[in-house]
Amino acid sequence: MSATVSFKVPTQHGPRSVTVSYARVGTGAPLLLLHGIGHHRQVWDPVIPALAPERDVIAVDLPGCGESPALPAGLAHDLPSMTAVLTALCEALDVERPHVAGNSLGGLLALQLGRDRLVRSVTALSPAGFWSPVERRYAFGVLMTMRQIAQRMPVPVVERLARPALGRTLLTSTIYARPARRSPEAVVAETLALARAEGFSETLRTGRDVQFTDDVPGIPVTVAWGSRDRLLVPRQGVRAKYVIPRARLIRLPGCGHVPMNDDPALVARVLLDGSR
Repeated sequence: MSATVSFKVPTQHGPRSVTVSYARVGTGAPLLLLHGIGHHRQVWDPVIPALAPERDVIAVDLPGCGESPALPAGLAHDLPSMTAVLTALCEALDVERPHVAGNSLGGLLALQLGRDRLVRSVTALSPAGFWSPVERRYAFGVLMTMRQIAQRMPVPVVERLARPALGRTLLTSTIYARPARRSPEAVVAETLALARAEGFSETLRTGRDVQFTDDVPGIPVTVAWGSRDRLLVPRQGVRAKYVIPRARLIRLPGCGHVPMNDDPALVARVLLDGSR
């Protein structure tokens, strides 16, 4: 069940009010879930039933994505601002140093929170920030193309395309290795989320020079990569291991860039193991 929370975030021009939409379910240690650029919190739905009996799961719509409005003036859609927002969000929800897991952009944000010692553990699924310049340009080009297609397609066309497995493959095979497993309703919802994400363009713009180069000492870190990731290729996981030597590097066989729907049982196990 979704909820919203509003809180103040400090800026150089004074505090700004931010509103975030989230869903919270389960019991146990808190586990914050962060999605990728242009996506929404429902991307975690396939794994939440396995997580909720053991974790207090908090799935967030990042600002400018899903049901969360874009950041107000004075806060850019960049890593420092997003880290400040997520820190303030945890304070507003009375959650102290949660475990955090993220996918793609969410994985990068999770690592930033870990580097700043704001969380208990980090699990990053195909995190951004370990690309070469060529790989980054390729990924950004693919994302922009996906966004343009999503914006240009009328909703009835998206709905018709999403009904057959072939149509779902055409719409989502860039991020899922097994797109036919995604329900038609979920594919429609995430296509519309991509088209309507207010923070998409600025997030890409501020990410052009982003490279994660710092170790994350003192907390458990797991980096997991789908063997069939077509957006951020699996060799980037090896680079992540060089940057964070004590991280546990896990291969997700048969999974794409967004692995939660490709193999929910495997991903849930990785998330639970990583947040012990």
